[in-house]
Amino acid sequence: MNALGACLARAFDDDPVSDYLFPNERTRRRRLERYFEWQFTHVFLPKGEAWTTSDLAGVALWMPPRRHVPTVAEAIGQLFTAARILGRHTGRALRLLEQLEAVHPKIMHFYLGTIGTDPPRQGSGIGSALLRVVLDRLDEEAMPAYLESSKEENLSFYHRHGFEVTGEVGEGKGNGRGVGPRIWLMWREPRPPDRPSSAPAPGSHPAQPA
Repeated sequence: MNALGACLARAFDDDPVSDYLFPNERTRRRRLERYFEWQFTHVFLPKGEAWTTSDLAGVALWMPPRRHVPTVAEAIGQLFTAARILGRHTGRALRLLEQLEAVHPKIMHFYLGTIGTDPPRQGSGIGSALLRVVLDRLDEEAMPAYLESSKEENLSFYHRHGFEVTGEVGEGKGNGRGVGPRIWLMWREPRPPDRPSSAPAPGSHPAQPA
């Protein structure tokens, strides 16, 4: 998991949310690696799905429809571990999480928690391959999907895969108590079987379970 955590750390090094939660440029990459490794270990691998490529050049982390409410002990344990990584910025992370939770759709859906491609490999179709392997299945199951994007330049990429912007939070947006960077909320309805589910992805980047 260290290699995948390092891949995501490089991919998100210039992300507005990363800058907000880890403002120290000198330590940001190291803290991001620890944070993504924590996501793998404590969140997505136990209860969700992790997809990558054979060369570990990209990662997508999905969470299925919520069927389990964390126990108090689980929530405290996760918070304690995350606090050790976030340090004195734990408070702002919790406020941002609270804001996103307040607008998170309540109906059944798959949630794309994180997707990233190693910067030297971006634009080569890896992200599309990682999305397609799950979105094709969701189309067959008639299951919608949801994500949050903190980069405006990524909206067109998600739009090509069927996601539409449904709202914004941050910088005073959303519920009127916006904090942190601007974040776009995106929803995808399942596509009918006779319609392509996503943009074509090069065959040289097949996605596989992490």
